Amino acid sequence: MKKSSIFALTLSLAFAVVAFGQNNPRQTTQAEFNGKTVSINYGRPSLGHYTIEQELGRKGPTGNYWRLGADTSTTFTSGTTLKFGNVSVPAGTYSLWAEHHGNGDWKLVFNTQHGQWGTQHDPSKDKYFVPLTEGKTATPEQRVTITIRRLSDSHGAIDIVWGDLTLRTHFTRA
Repeated sequence: MKKSSIFALTLSLAFAVVAFGQNNPRQTTQAEFNGKTVSINYGRPSLGHYTIEQELGRKGPTGNYWRLGADTSTTFTSGTTLKFGNVSVPAGTYSLWAEHHGNGDWKLVFNTQHGQWGTQHDPSKDKYFVPLTEGKTATPEQRVTITIRRLSDSHGAIDIVWGDLTLRTHFTRA
């Protein structure tokens, strides 16, 4: 067997192992701003028989951090620098987390480590913290749903919905 065939077989098996390890459907949301793409790829866990309060109340190895999805980390990629209020996030790829301190106090966390399993959060690599606005939706979502909305050529929003919980932040292209 040639080396290239062995390499191709090994690569195929590696992808199969990663794919079978993912227990939840994955989705990508994206939008373009003046020709630059902003995207988020994430796993979509289901609440099942839990309420959102029960799910977020469970403490795991990530403490006050919610991994914003399931399986491998939620990945944010931007081809341009974005400004969230007074926080500038340079173009690049990050894992996304939500930091929750109770009483509606949420922050969207951009972490420089990405591609790791979603429970492998390394807080020392948290780089940017963006306030999130908490709200309630009239139409609950059984699965986590993240949407990037294009509001104009240079303005957008990120909406995160699970159960009746809605988290939102706005950004401009810098």
